[in-house]
Amino acid sequence: MNHEAKKRFGQNFLVDQAIIADIVRAIRPEANDNMVEIGPGLGALTRPLLQHLHLLHVVEIDRDIIARLKTDYPQEKIVIHEGDALQFDFAALDPPLRIVGNLPYNISSPLLFHFAQYAARITDMHFMLQNEVVERMVAEPSTPAYGRLSVMLQYRFYMEKLLDVPPQSFRPAPKVDSAIVRMIPLPKAEIEVGNEMLFARIVAEAFGQRRKTLRNTLKARLVDADFDRLGIDAQLRAENLGVAEFTRIANFLNERVGI
Repeated sequence: MNHEAKKRFGQNFLVDQAIIADIVRAIRPEANDNMVEIGPGLGALTRPLLQHLHLLHVVEIDRDIIARLKTDYPQEKIVIHEGDALQFDFAALDPPLRIVGNLPYNISSPLLFHFAQYAARITDMHFMLQNEVVERMVAEPSTPAYGRLSVMLQYRFYMEKLLDVPPQSFRPAPKVDSAIVRMIPLPKAEIEVGNEMLFARIVAEAFGQRRKTLRNTLKARLVDADFDRLGIDAQLRAENLGVAEFTRIANFLNERVGI
């Protein structure tokens, strides 16, 4: 049965067998892993993963693909969760979880933030994403790709770009290059953010006007004397600060005003 890719679901199906083999080797699935695949599609990863796993959870929104999943795979080896991964409660599955998938590029950032909420329950994640997004995820401070996404993910995860995937590896071919990224949650003891909501607001405000200095973007929160106490140059821009500096700002404000 042929399946026509649906634009509303951001579907581009991986067909390059060499790339698929590379991804599976990078994931290193073990028989007893509690693994969840996001958007299994036509089974490019599903089939080779099932060769290693006793059981695989899959989250899929496309009803046509769900019908295929119910007929193409041994039902004792696959648990199908029908619905939107953005709404899925990963706390309903027993930890520790390993999450994999070729994420829809049109909602990749919201999905990454959704997964981050469950970091304490996750061992690792391996995702296919638009290469530009992966470059932003792993970017270092003071580089063009570094931004809000970099900070918000790097304070929770160790991340590594594993391999590039060209457009011709998919059907239909996307108009962008892709890449595989590995994400490993940092131990809770290494996360020093005292108030995550405040931290997120600080990062968003600092990057909201990217070309302005911190003195301007955070003027409603910090005066020059505060920057001096923090040991941060107010003339720097958000892109010049690492995660540790943003953490220091957020914790300073949290302790001062108890937000």
